Order: sequence, then C-alpha cells, then structure tokens
Amino acid sequence: MGNPTIDTLDAIAVALGIPLTDLLTRQAGPGTHHVPATPAGQDGPTRELLRRISGGHSLELWRLRLPPHTSVDGVPHAPGTVEHLLVASGRLTAGPSDDLRLLQAGDLLAFAGDAPHAYRTDATPADVTVVIASPSFT
Repeated sequence: MGNPTIDTLDAIAVALGIPLTDLLTRQAGPGTHHVPATPAGQDGPTRELLRRISGGHSLELWRLRLPPHTSVDGVPHAPGTVEHLLVASGRLTAGPSDDLRLLQAGDLLAFAGDAPHAYRTDATPADVTVVIASPSFT
C-alpha cells in the first residue's frame, strides 16, 4: 500500500464534490481559533488558508474600524453563529468575554458569536474585517 499523490487526492475530492483541503486538513472544533500573523514570503506572493467556513451558513462580511480607547460589547447572535476577525491594521483585544485575546495586524480569531463577546482597543486604533457565519434556517 502506497501513499496517494496530490493528483489522486484531487481526483477523489472532485468526485466527492468537496474542496481538496477537506482531505488534507482536520476540521476545526467549535472552540476559539486563533491564527497569529506570519511573515510574507520575500520571493513572491504568499497564500494561506486561514479558515474554511462550511456550507449551510449565511455569511455577513463587515469592516469594523475602532478608534483608540474604544470598548464595544458584542450582542450574542443566533445559536451556532461563529465570528471570524481578521485584523488589517492596528491592535485590539477581542473574543469571548471569558477568553479575550490580544490581536495585531495579520491575526485571525474565530470564536462562538452566540455568547457574550467584546472588542477593545488601547491607544492604537484597529481596522478589522469581520465575517459572521450564522446557520441558515431555510
């Protein structure tokens, strides 16, 4: 028995109608998911899969700009909702109220949006892309 090639795995993924990454990565659990920023490659473009959002969701894409010394308490969303924050610039502390994380430019944080959560800046403003993935009820 040998190891399959990427081409073989890609053919299997196509046959199953799923992305190749589903065969190569483990599904993230429902807990908080923090991806620290990584340096960009010097020899060309750098692409990183930060988070795959499974089907069956309604997605909202928001841009959140927080001035210095701002505190916002997030209202819990519908059950099963997950928030994904990608920090474009600046620094903030965010996430579930009982598990806040310090984030900086390039960091990604995913957490349960159906529980109390918060966004806080210090002396540095923040520009954040927020993706809210809510279960579709159709």
